[in-house]
Amino acid sequence: MKYLILIHSNPKPWAHPTSRFTDEGRALSVAEHEEGDRKFDVLLGELSANGELVTAEALADPASATVYRWRSGDSLASEGPYAETQEHLAGFFLVDCATRERAEEVAAQFAGPGSIAELRPAYVWE
Repeated sequence: MKYLILIHSNPKPWAHPTSRFTDEGRALSVAEHEEGDRKFDVLLGELSANGELVTAEALADPASATVYRWRSGDSLASEGPYAETQEHLAGFFLVDCATRERAEEVAAQFAGPGSIAELRPAYVWE
């Protein structure tokens, strides 16, 4: 089953890895960041080696987005960001896990300083 792990964050300035540019991330020491980077590299290596990592992408600044809304039978474009929120979508990882429990175990490791990880099953078209 495929699951999408959505990473929500609000770095200032917008940059990746987002954990270095959030208030919580700036409070960490260089050693703490290096340890987090090491653990993240190990996680990605394991997911790649066992075939669970399908794809992943970091996203550009929400200010560079164009949003299309349905209005009066047509679409209307507006410049981003599209919502006044504390966190914006910063990136995603698509994983293919045998069970929901495994997907939850993986997703929990994606939350970081100033970032939230959201796990959502991919819709199965029938």
